[in-house]
Amino acid sequence: MKPKDILLALLVVALWGGNFVVIRVGLDSFPPLLLAALRFVPVALLAPFLPRPDMSWTRLVSLGLAWFVAQFSLLFLGMAVGMPPGLASVVLQFQAFITIAVAALVLGEKPGMRQAAGSLVALAGLGLIGMTAGAGGVTLAGFLLILGAAMFWSVGNILMRGAKKVDMLGLIAWLSLIPPLPLLGLSWAFEGQERIAQALTHLNFSGVGAVLYLTVFATIIGYGGWGKLLNTYPAGTVAPFSLLIPVFGAVCAKLAMGETFGPRRMAGMALILAGLAVVALPGFKKGAPKPAKQ
Repeated sequence: MKPKDILLALLVVALWGGNFVVIRVGLDSFPPLLLAALRFVPVALLAPFLPRPDMSWTRLVSLGLAWFVAQFSLLFLGMAVGMPPGLASVVLQFQAFITIAVAALVLGEKPGMRQAAGSLVALAGLGLIGMTAGAGGVTLAGFLLILGAAMFWSVGNILMRGAKKVDMLGLIAWLSLIPPLPLLGLSWAFEGQERIAQALTHLNFSGVGAVLYLTVFATIIGYGGWGKLLNTYPAGTVAPFSLLIPVFGAVCAKLAMGETFGPRRMAGMALILAGLAVVALPGFKKGAPKPAKQ
């Protein structure tokens, strides 16, 4: 990769890692479902100016419901009821292993030895983190909700299988047309008119700044930059950079919010990252690099 593209990849994963701290800040100003809806409204305004992705409306709507409505509503709810941002950034990456399992069950894609080994290592790490629920700001409900978000991320990954290659920013803009109404409806039903009105009539700098970051930096710049990289290099070259997302997430949470990780959580996080590395990083055969399967 060219140096400028390496810097772009690092910028994108840093923005996505910091995204979890920003969500935590935004949740102090907005209820979770409303915040999730607000994230996508400005991005949806880009859709008329970008070509619609070459995929059926059924796949597009299903992808929007899985990736954006279900994943982000569960992620924001999980962080609201008890999952610190640094830990959330690591647990959410378990989506990679759920994707392997779902692909095996639904698509008949038999996992290889590396995928199976990496999944077992990561599962052990997830178990260690789950055992710490009830301490240090982590609740069982928050832990399970983040796992639910990871599951729907994996469902979206499966829906993307078989889809034609598309411009990532255009895809995200068109997908962003789908979540605002369902999420606003859920917010109205479960968070209530009064909480919504209170949040929207008492805007503050941190709340507005969080929405702008989630919209401009995490979504438009993040997905736009990632799409550019995927259009320039093989997926096997770009994908391993995503391993740095939970690293940036944990570091940002430590620096910005003073989040601490006990020995058991550190061990669990390390095992999940090790499992991701086994699955995602290129393997070697006869001394020559071999791209990871996608």
